Amino acid sequence: MKFSVIKRRRFWWTTSAVLIIVSIVAMVISWQQLGAPLRPSLDFVGGTRLQFERDCTQPNTCSQPIDISDVREVVDAEKLNNSSIQVVGQKQQGVSIRTKTLNVDQRTQLQTALSKKIGVFNPKATQIDTVGPTLGRQLFSQGLLALVVSFAGIVIYLSVRFKVDYAVIAIIALFHDLLITLGLFSILGLVVGIEVDSLFVVAILTITGFSVTDTVVIYDRIREILNLHPNDRIDKVIDDAINQTLTRSINTTLTVLLTLFSLFLFGGETLRNFALALIIGFTMGAYSSIFVASTLLSWWRERKSQSQMLNAEPIDTSASSQDG
Repeated sequence: MKFSVIKRRRFWWTTSAVLIIVSIVAMVISWQQLGAPLRPSLDFVGGTRLQFERDCTQPNTCSQPIDISDVREVVDAEKLNNSSIQVVGQKQQGVSIRTKTLNVDQRTQLQTALSKKIGVFNPKATQIDTVGPTLGRQLFSQGLLALVVSFAGIVIYLSVRFKVDYAVIAIIALFHDLLITLGLFSILGLVVGIEVDSLFVVAILTITGFSVTDTVVIYDRIREILNLHPNDRIDKVIDDAINQTLTRSINTTLTVLLTLFSLFLFGGETLRNFALALIIGFTMGAYSSIFVASTLLSWWRERKSQSQMLNAEPIDTSASSQDG
């Protein structure tokens, strides 16, 4: 059975438009509340992050989950009112605090006060990181530069290998994937406090490569079919190309997603958000390659063909009429 993507392109475009609008609204709200479209981690804004976990080997220490209001009370008493606090770990027995840069004495004082309030901490699970604001800005600027360079390279490569309109539409599909990924992380940052760190930039660059690779596979098949059947309608050519590559795209995406879900479930706290970003981005990349890039190319080529027909010079029939 042949699957027709082109006939339902308005449905695919509407779905994408809704997701993009929701993403933009979430990032605007995040900007108003947090001063950034996503909740930035310590990597980008600088400061000190402290993560403590209760020592459950001690009697009655882990009988109840940590109450975030108790942690907030201690943090406010230490005059760290603007700190970000999250209850983390299994059964909510850990706490993560992001605050301004603290020296050794201030960190020790905060740890002691928290230990007295919520229970003894496991020293092996304690994590303390400090990043200066200069390094945070440097990481952000380098990540942004890497994205710009990758976009430029993609445009040049696709323009040389295919045509300029192929490259432009591939970049539109790529922005679609990245914008929805950013929007979902913006929502997660607002709702559950998920932060983006330097690994998130790595995830965005990886999504960029995957999305374009999937689109190039379909573009290659479109070009092959056009060479074999140059007189076929563009919508038929694109539907044929998608049907011929659909199984490959689905199998590749599912194989990658199985690995990423394993990483998300068993990779630990450090890699969880990285894996989640890749899951969202790869899913959107497969979707946009099939339902966005291909349908936009069909629409654009149809418009271009109609424009060429309208601009064509009319045939002069006056001479033949006089001869007759």
